[in-house]
Amino acid sequence: MMQRRLILALAAAGFSLIATAAAQAATLKISCGAVGQELELCKSAAEAWAKKAGHTVEVVSTPNDASERLALYQQVLGSQSDKIDVFQVDVVWPGILGSHFLDLKPYTKGVEKTHFPSMVANGSVQGKLVAMPWFIDAGLLYYRKDLLEKHGLKVPLTWEQLTDTAQKIQSAERAAGNDKMWGYVWQGRAYEGLTCNALEWVSSYGGGTIVDAAGKVSVKNPATAKALAMAASWVGTISPTAVLNYAEEESRGVFQAGNAVFMRNWPYAWSLAQRDDSPIKNKVGVAVLPKGGDAGSNAAALGGQQLAVSKYSKNAALAADLVMYMTSAEVQKERALKGSFNPTVSTLYQDKDVVAANPFMSQLAGTFASAVPRPATVTASRYNQVSNEFWNAAHEVLSRSAKPEEAVAKLDQRLNQIGRGGRWN
Repeated sequence: MMQRRLILALAAAGFSLIATAAAQAATLKISCGAVGQELELCKSAAEAWAKKAGHTVEVVSTPNDASERLALYQQVLGSQSDKIDVFQVDVVWPGILGSHFLDLKPYTKGVEKTHFPSMVANGSVQGKLVAMPWFIDAGLLYYRKDLLEKHGLKVPLTWEQLTDTAQKIQSAERAAGNDKMWGYVWQGRAYEGLTCNALEWVSSYGGGTIVDAAGKVSVKNPATAKALAMAASWVGTISPTAVLNYAEEESRGVFQAGNAVFMRNWPYAWSLAQRDDSPIKNKVGVAVLPKGGDAGSNAAALGGQQLAVSKYSKNAALAADLVMYMTSAEVQKERALKGSFNPTVSTLYQDKDVVAANPFMSQLAGTFASAVPRPATVTASRYNQVSNEFWNAAHEVLSRSAKPEEAVAKLDQRLNQIGRGGRWN
């Protein structure tokens, strides 16, 4: 009888422990992008953390289009919903969404000091670290090194040289029977990606950064109009008319199929071009984007993604732990090796494995260090409006529905209205 009671007591205790463990296990939801290998690598890292921590992580896929993703985030956070615990956020969003995010400083144990200071500063709002750096981006020029060699041409140093080189190779390849060949593909859809492309053109010609660091609208100048006119000249000549609806993946699709000489894209495209099933494997080179004429400069838009925890999460501490794991050097190295995502942990740029897999990371380190930021900090919560006006003005010029000078003058007027003459806050 005594033995039976002991067995029942132990069984009850065991059941109690199982029930307690089950009660303590949590399910977290993390939003991830879906460009290239983003979703796949996000899932694998989240699953690795879940296995170690004894919890469950569900990955919520979000729209590829950055503008659509931001709108979704604003809807979810604006309603104080707890349906997403961890958000993948673009570098230009902390100022817009930061009030909804948890301060991560109590959870970092100082590890943020190992990340690029510029990215940490970018994720800080009013003294709070609302987003941890995950990967850094800058616009790059991809080129078919085999085609340049075949036609005896060099990597272009200016936009003018790119235009000429792209036209020559396109014409020669088409004459040889490849009627699908284009000279240059990029992101021309009216969305945030066009803001990045157009900012690179404008800045490379000395036209400024839309709104300067002091909050003054700086877009109304001859260099801006010249840069936009140059890009418009590509549409229908060295770039397909369909480029006006291209985002990152559409341009990569054309380039990776072997149907473009040059492509502007982010670092993630490298590993995909080098896959075994890629028609252009070992035929691709990567360089800095061209200058705006001989007197211009190289300009690559700063991009990247960060991870943030919702204030409305019911498991905020766990969500913060997930973020710290996802942004760790270990995971960033894996992402660099498998997806060519540029780390934000500076020591990884000397890691022999990372450098071997992605030679351009060390070769073009200066490009990432000096990338041109979009005016998100100075325009704060109004950045989305600023960017929307900028990409729409650029798109009007590219589609030839507005002349460059007229579009720039109209843009200047609209931005000054939005910024109330420089009073953005």
